[in-house]
Amino acid sequence: MKPAGGRTWFTAAELADLALPGLPKAKRKINERAAAEHWALKVDASGAPLARPRKARGGGLEYHLELLPPAAKVELVKRGLAVDAGISVSPPAEAPASLWSWFEAQSEKTKAEAQRRAEIVAAVEDYEASGLTRSAAVALVSSERGAAASTIWTWLSLVAGIEGGERLPHLAPRRSGGGAECAVDEGAWQFLKSDYLRPEKPTWASCYWRMVKEYAEPRGIAVPHARTLFRKLEREVDGRLVIAKREGAEALRRTLPPQERSVASLEALEHVNIDGHKFDVFVRFPSGRIGRPIMVAIQDIFSRKILAWRIGESENALLTRLTFADLFQKYGIPKACTLDNGRAFAGKWISGGAKSRFRYKIREEEPTGLLTALGIHIHWALPFRGQSKPIERGFRDLCDTIAKHPKLAGAYTGNKPDAKPENYGERAIDLDAFQRVVAKGIAGHNSRPKRRTETAHGRHSFDEVFAASYRTARIGKASPEQLRLALLTADEVSTDRANGAIRLYGNRYWSDEIAQLAGQKVTVRFDPDDLTLPIHVYDRAGRFLATVPILEQSGFLDAAAAKTRAKQEADLRKTVRRAAELEELLSADELAAMLPDYEDEADIPAPTVIRPVRHRGATAAALKPVSEADHAPLKTAFIDRFSSAVSHLSVVK
Repeated sequence: MKPAGGRTWFTAAELADLALPGLPKAKRKINERAAAEHWALKVDASGAPLARPRKARGGGLEYHLELLPPAAKVELVKRGLAVDAGISVSPPAEAPASLWSWFEAQSEKTKAEAQRRAEIVAAVEDYEASGLTRSAAVALVSSERGAAASTIWTWLSLVAGIEGGERLPHLAPRRSGGGAECAVDEGAWQFLKSDYLRPEKPTWASCYWRMVKEYAEPRGIAVPHARTLFRKLEREVDGRLVIAKREGAEALRRTLPPQERSVASLEALEHVNIDGHKFDVFVRFPSGRIGRPIMVAIQDIFSRKILAWRIGESENALLTRLTFADLFQKYGIPKACTLDNGRAFAGKWISGGAKSRFRYKIREEEPTGLLTALGIHIHWALPFRGQSKPIERGFRDLCDTIAKHPKLAGAYTGNKPDAKPENYGERAIDLDAFQRVVAKGIAGHNSRPKRRTETAHGRHSFDEVFAASYRTARIGKASPEQLRLALLTADEVSTDRANGAIRLYGNRYWSDEIAQLAGQKVTVRFDPDDLTLPIHVYDRAGRFLATVPILEQSGFLDAAAAKTRAKQEADLRKTVRRAAELEELLSADELAAMLPDYEDEADIPAPTVIRPVRHRGATAAALKPVSEADHAPLKTAFIDRFSSAVSHLSVVK
């Protein structure tokens, strides 16, 4: 039975015969759906029922067009079998601009799904244009693309009457998802967060299990799934806090964009940086010890050229001082230097007197260091911050070009314990041979063309950039005195209080010039490789005082040494006498003659007021004054008794 056009009410049998998209094809199934969705009880916006009794023979119910799915309603309108009745064959009215804005804000996955749906709809329309009915076209595309026919009918209804270029926002999935957020116990959540945000970096699974077993279950607390709580952590906790707590401050710092520092305003030898590098190579030193050598190198920051370098067994102030000496002698004195707070650089021999050293206590009386004495401004790199020194980038290149050189095969150690080569420990290269490889490697490093730095512009080498700027730069050249300061070690000592002699590493040094410095603190510069050479003495302000030779020990019966000592004493006496003559000192007689003569004191005047002195105790009682009459008989009696006793004495021979 075919229903008449322009109708809005349909029976279940009529809907089954029409085979509409979105509805079953059997009358029984349509009745089951109507019962499940309670079509008989639904009303429209005005309260009118959407189901009514059928007045024709057989009875039953008729259902209003509004109860049908959108795809079925659109199909009935398109076939002309139903009245429009406010039914639109296009999606709900929405401003195109806002619709496309919503679409642009969606994920790539959502956009890809909308594109796939648009292609399926376009395929259906292509088959229709070739002569197939829409139902046949939908069935064919469903089998080809693996999409359900009912789903394709729904997509067709969403874009009915819409041009192909405007379909993507209408076909995009609109999953709302979510719902009410599940409740989480505050104590359990704090336990879980605190456990997870620790430097030990435990896994989320272990933290969740620990929270459930040790906190939630003993308290009878129900908690959501681990994945749900992890999404809550990602949503509520700042990711930077997670990095800071689990990775540390350095990892947090790396989340910032790296700082780019320009060197365009510098010139050659204006600013250098120095650092040490331990090669991953076994070397045999002259002492016979086998170990990994240390190189102290100085790099020009403007051109990135390595200007000077020295190799030794350890990183120390002596190696640093010799490297600076090479720089001063070959190129000149830089204006500034960047270095770290290692013992080889922040020690008093190199940077003594600088007011902002990281290492050691600053003392006013410490000797002036090499850089401080030459007026080189010191910039301290932050500890454990390799990015502060451009030379670290050069060391990375040297690890490949030098440490892995074919001439060092078998001596390479690997850059970490688990990266040892198969030929690890086969041999150790002599220091001289290793230094030749290093010299060639650094020369190649400096001369390599097309360097991609700010000053090389991808065309020049470090050598070319340095040479071009060096020709026009203001260079400070080192005098012989400055080279001596660089080559000699400085230390602060106290001279002997009695004679001014200086003791240094078991040796004694003395001369007439320092005798007057007895008991004072002075700065001495010496060659640590040969302590028998004379030392140079400076005051604490850096002024040169004298060059002092060593005092050698003599044998107990060494006559020559005794004569030398006697001559020194005689010279000392002559020097003192000469000094006294120069001072024109007066003799004792002359000095006494200059003193005035003093007369005897005049008669003592009689006092006008007498202060009585009273005695107390037994002694005071015995000393009480008596009258002269009482005192005279005592004296006479005593003398008589004494004379009588003496007359009886006899002389013993």
